[in-house]
Amino acid sequence: MRAFLLEDDSVLSSEILFYLNAHAIDCVAAADGKTFLERAFREKFDIYILDINVPLVNGLDVCKKIREQDAGTPIIVISAYDDILEKKEAFLRNADDYLVKPFVLEELLLRIHSRLRIAAQKENSTRIVIEDLEIYPEEYKVFRGGQEIQLTQKEFQLLVLLAKANGRTLSKQYISDEVWQNQFQTTHNTIEVYINFLRKKIDKQFDVKLIHTRPGFGYYLKPV
Repeated sequence: MRAFLLEDDSVLSSEILFYLNAHAIDCVAAADGKTFLERAFREKFDIYILDINVPLVNGLDVCKKIREQDAGTPIIVISAYDDILEKKEAFLRNADDYLVKPFVLEELLLRIHSRLRIAAQKENSTRIVIEDLEIYPEEYKVFRGGQEIQLTQKEFQLLVLLAKANGRTLSKQYISDEVWQNQFQTTHNTIEVYINFLRKKIDKQFDVKLIHTRPGFGYYLKPV
């Protein structure tokens, strides 16, 4: 389990590092937002802990930049500001938790474990991952290469159907029955149009194509 701490107070940073490492969490730290972001985008971490008032790039902006690339890794903001406006700003940037200084280190540890548990449950129960494509069916969100992709309701339903097939080919009739459910007379051309919509949004900007046609049979989704 890896944690990445953003904290410019060297004494507090050392205390947090020592405590978390002593409790089986591999924690590293950066003292400014610029250094933090550079390393965060190079390496994989399981949780981020961000102080707000740090040099170069403040913790709230760091949080925002992380969320632009990573929708799922938990973020805990730690701050001396016990102010509703600061808390609101943190949550608007999609932080998961907010802890006011001074705090007991055991409370930080408890919150870390809580957020990691929630993230694991969420990932295991709802997230679909294929190559660099991430689908969150319950949240109606899709990411590819860390970039969020906006889909219409039918496009999203079609993408989830293809993704859950685990690479199997789905016929146009099956897709019509499952996605449109006899809401109107769906033609084969309708399915082709929506497949093309998805290809433009999901595949066009990426080298590895995911959505494929099996002539005479239907469509499937897997990296080729």
